[in-house]
Amino acid sequence: MVYQYVVTLKNTSRKFIDTFSLLLLVITALLLFREQYFSPNIKIAYLFGAIAIIAVIGWNIYQQKKNKQTVYYSSALFIAAIGWVTMPYLSWLFIPFALMGLFERQAKMPLEVGFTDSVIVINTLIRRRYKWGDFNNIILKDNLLTLDFKTNRLLQRETIDEEGDAQEDEFNDYCKRQLLAVSC
Repeated sequence: MVYQYVVTLKNTSRKFIDTFSLLLLVITALLLFREQYFSPNIKIAYLFGAIAIIAVIGWNIYQQKKNKQTVYYSSALFIAAIGWVTMPYLSWLFIPFALMGLFERQAKMPLEVGFTDSVIVINTLIRRRYKWGDFNNIILKDNLLTLDFKTNRLLQRETIDEEGDAQEDEFNDYCKRQLLAVSC
């Protein structure tokens, strides 16, 4: 689908996702070390899993400090999922860890809103499509996108794009034309 306009919104949940992932990974590494220590049978898998998780966490923190880039803990989450499969208790926890590893990259991506003449598409994990008739008003001003739904719902998020006022005015005129065309 070709969009006339695409507005990229800031992802405000990145820090929360990183903190939550780190917390779960540290707890998993500690439990793997604990199981290695208290297990009647010496199991190298617990030790390897805990060391691998800590190594991936350390590497990601090093990359974040060095390159100021977004880090992904999906590989550590997959290692933790494998570690939970081998645990004698709560082995079902491999399912949420594997799912978190699968969806982490998608959850950290910036949200995009695409505008065409017929629909507005919000690109989340499951794409949401809205018709122009579903909105009272749509405004982009000072890097803040406001979507005013007819259902008394308001979506207001800060944008990433550093565009000038001329492009904001052009976008707002486009939205006004589309909304007027639908209301007539």
